[in-house]
Parts: sequence; structure tokens; C-alpha cells
Amino acid sequence: MTELQELRRYRRDLHRIPELDFDLPQTIAYIEGVLAPLACEVTHPCPSCVCAFFDAGVGAARATAIRADMDALPIAEATGAAFASIHPGKMHACGHDGHMAMALAAATYVDRTIREQPGAIRRNVLFVFQPAEETTGGAKTVCESGVFERYGADRIFGFHVWPDLPAGTLASCSGPLLARSSETHIHIHGTSIHIAKTYGVPVEESHDVALAAAKFLVAERELMDELGADEPCIGKFGLLQAGTVCNAVAGEAHVAGSLRVFTDAMFDRAREGVRRALDEACTATGCTYDLDFAEGYPPVDNDPELFAHIAPALPELQLVDEPLLIAEDFAFYQRHLPGVFFLLGTGVPEGQENPIDADDCPAYAMSALHTDTMLFDEEILLKGLDVYKRLLLLD
Repeated sequence: MTELQELRRYRRDLHRIPELDFDLPQTIAYIEGVLAPLACEVTHPCPSCVCAFFDAGVGAARATAIRADMDALPIAEATGAAFASIHPGKMHACGHDGHMAMALAAATYVDRTIREQPGAIRRNVLFVFQPAEETTGGAKTVCESGVFERYGADRIFGFHVWPDLPAGTLASCSGPLLARSSETHIHIHGTSIHIAKTYGVPVEESHDVALAAAKFLVAERELMDELGADEPCIGKFGLLQAGTVCNAVAGEAHVAGSLRVFTDAMFDRAREGVRRALDEACTATGCTYDLDFAEGYPPVDNDPELFAHIAPALPELQLVDEPLLIAEDFAFYQRHLPGVFFLLGTGVPEGQENPIDADDCPAYAMSALHTDTMLFDEEILLKGLDVYKRLLLLD
């Protein structure tokens, strides 16, 4: 079986059985089945996590870790592919099936290399298949399990497939790559009365939560423009619910959104600014509020020393000019041990067609991540596998 056939088999098998969060029984069973014949120690250091440790047999005290995320999204697939999801309302729409396929193929490469070329791999290798990247940050639980200390892992690598880059593009950078995220929930409390009774009532005595929410959103937009002039940041609120009928002042409102920043200092400034804008909006309308900032994910911040060490082995690596305002729980690993995260382009190359194979799979991804038609051919994953192989051969 060629490497492409191997990648295609793993990816399509896993694409058919998407599961969510920590509830991953079929996915875990599949991964364990692939790992079972390999010369590795398989462990479960925390709930719904599968780790595979390979002893390189050269007396190495340190290990290189490779991470793959296993969970899917609550999206009903609409690709029409022959290997589409068999689980209604669930889909690997973020490419985690591809991430797992590359890691599994890398594991079989490590097993084969240790047997056939003793000494070629000079560090031990730890594969981490983690749950809950899309929800609660399963990487944090993995770090707290002690698995990296147990196996002497002192560096970690991971990938994310990326439709915004042409197929086969390898991209990353030293330092900040992806943003810190924090879901933000606001509940505004006022008084609901018939609108006829509000005539002549001053705004500051209106207790109108819809008006308070509107004032807050305008002020928050101005705040983000101000902060963004110093460094990239964004705060958007995509949910606004207020009131129950059209002829009564809304008495309760719920506003929810997300903050995305790259530094802890900017996160503190953004949170302080949001709280101030909310306080002013509620004071101006006679309302009160409750505000909750979720812990969220830290920023993905590639270790400069490790990046400099591996860069010569990856001459095709393109540098990301400006960090991206998305979030990824790989960030938790980087706060635990040095790590580098890569983007693997899966988009249509400029000026090229997008052929379809016999299984109705496009060669390149035409849809964005987290959409019901996100699909690409596994030939792109050969690039990621090749990068893993080069990284695993480094001292």
C-alpha cells in the first residue's frame, strides 16, 4: 500500500464516523486498531485521549510529540461524497479527519523506520490523539495528565488544514500565529412595561435593555477600532436577544460574542474596555448587568528557538506575515512545552481547475472550514506527512 493509499484509507474511514467533544468511541476504536500491530505503547492518560509511544531504541531520553485532534462538528454534511458521514448531524468539517490520517501514517512510518533503519530516528516519538478541540479545549486536559513528563517529551508539532492557502502550501511563523479567544456573555436586566407608559420618561430612567444593548454595541465597536490601532484584536457580538413582544420595553437581554487577541496585555485592555462600555451603557439607561468572560484558549505562539531549529529542514516553509484571528487549543501545549504549529494549504491553486475524482471528492477545498461542503483529496496530506517525517529525523 502506498502512502497515498494509506492516507486515503485512514481519512475516509474516519470521515464516515464523525463524533463530538469527548464522546468518541468509534474514532478511538479505529485509532487503536491502526496502532495495535505497531511496536508502540498505547495509553489513555485522560478521558477520550489515545497516546502512542515509540521507543527509538537508541537510548534517547527525550521525545518528539505529534498531536492530532479527533472531534468533529455538529454539522449535517452536504458534500455528496461516497464516503460522507454516516452519523446524522455530525461532520468532519474542520479537517480533523485529515489531521488524524497524517498522524496515523506518521506512526506507521516511525514503526517501519525503527525496525528497518535502526538509529535513523534518534529521539523517541509520542503521538497524541486528543478530544474536544472544538469545544472545551481537550489539550488542556492532556497537559494536566502528566503524559509529556512521563515520556520525556520536550517538543510538540501539529497541523491544521487551511483552505485559504493553495494546496500543498506549508505556512507558519516564529512567535504569535493564532489568537487568544474568549467567549463573552452579557445579561442586561431592566424593567418591562408597555411602551405607552414610556412617553416622557427620561432615557436614564427607561430601564430599556434593548437600548442599553444597542448603546453598548456601538461603544464596543469604537473601542475595538481604537485598540486595533495598536495591535490586531477583534471583539464581535453575534448574538443579541431582547424582549418578547413588539409593544413592551424589553426587560431582559442577552448579548454574546467573542474576543480575539494575541497578547495577555491586550486581552486585559479589551476586557477592561468592554466592561467600561457596558457599564456606561447600562448606567445611561438605568439597567444592570452580569458579564462573563470565558477562560478560552491562549494564543498559539510558536517557540522561537524551536522554530529556528527546524526551519532549515523545511526550506519551502512560507512565513505568515500577520497572525490570524482564529483560535486553536494547540496553544495549551505550547504553554506546557515548546511547540510549533503549521498551516497546510488545501485550497485551489491560482489559475488551476478543481478536478473531481471517482468518489465525488474535489482535489482542492472550495469551501471554508466549518461548512457543510468542506472537502478535499488526500493527496494534499502527503505534504504534511513528509513534513512530519523530516521533523522526526531531527535531533
